[in-house]
Amino acid sequence: MGNDALTEEHSSGQTAAVFRETQSSEEFTTLRRKHRGFVLPVTAVCLLWYISFVLLAGYAPEFMAQPVFGSVNVGILLGLSQVATTFIVTMTYVSYANRNLDPGARAIRERLEKNEGVR
Repeated sequence: MGNDALTEEHSSGQTAAVFRETQSSEEFTTLRRKHRGFVLPVTAVCLLWYISFVLLAGYAPEFMAQPVFGSVNVGILLGLSQVATTFIVTMTYVSYANRNLDPGARAIRERLEKNEGVR
């Protein structure tokens, strides 16, 4: 690995120079921007949501202990919503990637596999 990876040929037959050229291409840069444009904001919101839950649990136990119905309290509902958030974010990302990221990534991969590099 290390610096040798920059000069060795990849198992696909491509050299590191082709991969560097691909990384600096407009198509790859657009793909990376789309990916980060989704992932970074969603990650920030999820971290804020999780930290809020932890802070509420630690500093507002009386709020978290408030009964909602039967034996179910606010803390249990917020905890379950953390789990639900994970599934919702995953499904949303998969849908986003299928529509916005995969076509571009597929085009780049196919060109590299055909030894064409970038256009």
